[in-house]
Amino acid sequence: MTPTIVLPLMVGGLYAAGVYLLLDRSLTRVLLGFVLLGNATNLLLLSTGGPAGLAPILGYSDPDEINDPLPQVLILTAIVITFGVSAFVLAIIHRSWRLVREEVVGTDEEDRRVAARRATDADELDPDELAPDDRIAGHADSLPRNAEELADDVDLPAGSARR
Repeated sequence: MTPTIVLPLMVGGLYAAGVYLLLDRSLTRVLLGFVLLGNATNLLLLSTGGPAGLAPILGYSDPDEINDPLPQVLILTAIVITFGVSAFVLAIIHRSWRLVREEVVGTDEEDRRVAARRATDADELDPDELAPDDRIAGHADSLPRNAEELADDVDLPAGSARR
């Protein structure tokens, strides 16, 4: 049997289409992209099994003519994983539709604000130069001004004992 170029082209095309659909904001397209990636993986695993052979049953055929069962087992595992993740994504799509009546993921304004910040290394940042909203928790501006508010001592009644 001569090798063919059709199977690798189909695997590459399915992977390309699946990745393209995964990069969309529509959750339905993400689900379709994931299913395409699962099918491309199944086809890739099937192609690793080599040419078709006889059933791998002992005593049924010569060991040189037996087909390798490992790719078939891996395909079954990949089918189960694809089904489970697809069901999870379908649940997310359903929940998104019930909450906001659309299945397209919107733009997060916090992500835009973080992306608009200048690119500096964390070691170069001076907390005093940051805007108050960008400062870390526990910065000097967020701490109380007097030391009594920082104290964790509690006045206990005279007759009570600490445990």
